[in-house]
Amino acid sequence: MPEWLAVVLGVLAGLVILWLALVAVLWVQQKRSGGAVDWRAVLRLAPDVVRLIRRVAADPTVPRATRWWLGGLLVYLLLPIDLIPDFLPVIGYADDAIVVVIALRFAIRHAGMPAIERHWPGTPEGLRSVLTLVGAAR
Repeated sequence: MPEWLAVVLGVLAGLVILWLALVAVLWVQQKRSGGAVDWRAVLRLAPDVVRLIRRVAADPTVPRATRWWLGGLLVYLLLPIDLIPDFLPVIGYADDAIVVVIALRFAIRHAGMPAIERHWPGTPEGLRSVLTLVGAAR
């Protein structure tokens, strides 16, 4: 197998596993709150988070440092090199999730909640879930 194909497949596998981890966390969070799980909304959440990051990073009204931070996050998620290798069970993908949470908290603090709400492509319930996960729930 060519090396470039192995890298592409590794990145795709990493994104899928990160997405599944996010789904699992949201499912546990929903069960704890006693509500019913809307699986369509949960499955749509990870792509919505990626679209949010991309949109905020491209918004010229957002401070430049925040845009650079989010652009760096997108590059980090796409690169096959991680702080903790992804082949390690659970913890290998936990570092990606932690980096996403830190970057989103930074974006909320510096770009402001109006920018996050303006660029959120999903449902209001999805935004509430993401804000709860990053510790910025209203």
